[in-house]
Amino acid sequence: TLVKILTGIHAPSSGRIFIEGYEIRHMNPELAGRLGVNMIPQEFNLIGNLNVFENIFLGREYRSWGVFLDKGRMRRKTKELLDELRCAVSVDAQIQDLSVAGKQMVEIAKAVVNDCKILIMDEPTTVLTQDETDILFSLVRRLKEHGTAIVYISHKLAEVKQICDDIMVLKDGCFVSQDPASELSTHEMARRMVGRELRQMFPPKSKPGSEVVLGVDNMVIPGDVAGITFDLRKGEILGFAGLVGAGRTETAEGIYGIRRPVSGSISIGGSKVSIKSPRDAVAHGIAYLSEDRQGRGIHTGFSVSHNTTLISLKNYGKLITDRAKELEKTGFYARSFNIKSPSQTTPLKFLSGGNQQKVALAKGLDPQPRIYIFDEPTRGIDVNARGEIYVFIRRLVEDGISCILISSDLEEVIGLSNRVVVMREGRIAGILEGDQINEEDIMFLAAGVGQSLSA
Repeated sequence: TLVKILTGIHAPSSGRIFIEGYEIRHMNPELAGRLGVNMIPQEFNLIGNLNVFENIFLGREYRSWGVFLDKGRMRRKTKELLDELRCAVSVDAQIQDLSVAGKQMVEIAKAVVNDCKILIMDEPTTVLTQDETDILFSLVRRLKEHGTAIVYISHKLAEVKQICDDIMVLKDGCFVSQDPASELSTHEMARRMVGRELRQMFPPKSKPGSEVVLGVDNMVIPGDVAGITFDLRKGEILGFAGLVGAGRTETAEGIYGIRRPVSGSISIGGSKVSIKSPRDAVAHGIAYLSEDRQGRGIHTGFSVSHNTTLISLKNYGKLITDRAKELEKTGFYARSFNIKSPSQTTPLKFLSGGNQQKVALAKGLDPQPRIYIFDEPTRGIDVNARGEIYVFIRRLVEDGISCILISSDLEEVIGLSNRVVVMREGRIAGILEGDQINEEDIMFLAAGVGQSLSA
């Protein structure tokens, strides 16, 4: 919300904004751009059917003779920016064909294409690898040397301490503190954000049953998944780890019917099933939380209640939706998941990222699934909401629901999973359990160092 006020998307109800000593009244996005205030948003602000250079220069196109679009110049400038970010994305690629990490790099390039006085970065590294993060930090330091002021918003506290000079902590929309980064530990940052002493972040692991609820046998998705086999047991959290591009998300999308495997089989409860679409997956008791929250997880223009019941509308009436029943059920989820919203009819675009994620989780749970696939469930949300989601996942397995957890946060995978599938280049490099579930063994397998392990 603060970022949207600073960039003129929302108007403040009180208070004033000053830039270089001058009060700015009636801020709007166009004025913010002219004043040199640019933003890398947490949720992508890109147009899927336009290509990379068209997105970067949208609304500020280079022209020749003041009339004709100078596409050659825009392509060259885009290539320079992407090369500086060491991003291999083609300038002519359509946004809808890019990975989440590729889209993030385009957002970064879009924000810095013109000289800016103030750059606001909202969770810029949540989908980036460590190498990509290091490249971004080098760019941040260069911008700082050239006089750009940077507002860096992140829940990755170690990164905040590494890159920032001063750290401001906010909680529930209120100022808590501001200190030099050198004087504030990550533990103290987290304590101030939560408002209490931190307890154990991950709830105790429960022992899964022996019944196999999901079996994947020799699944092949051309270019992404090269014949993988694994099973998921009742009440189990099966973690998936690997480097970007290893095929984890593609595997989940193959199970859920977003992608079509060309060979292999999927079994649920011991019986082979045909899943050709997400509708089929839901009918077979599978829920999926996409890593692309606003692209595939929720509709921000819809209300909390409409989002929650979107894939289970048949339970609320055939021809006319039973609004009272719908609101009663979404009210139950709001209380259960501590969803903070003015009302159940509030559009999701007015909720924080953490509350949007909770609504997406509730949407998957409403059809009462047997299997829940989570892809980056805590991307871009704060410490408190993260802990609430961990408890939510643990409650699911205690109720007998089986979960697949895909995450680039190794601490998360290690802290929650009963077993961990490590993928590399579309194949399973190993399946770890017990004492084998540690950061070193996971990274060895993910990077192709040492011997692969088997279940």
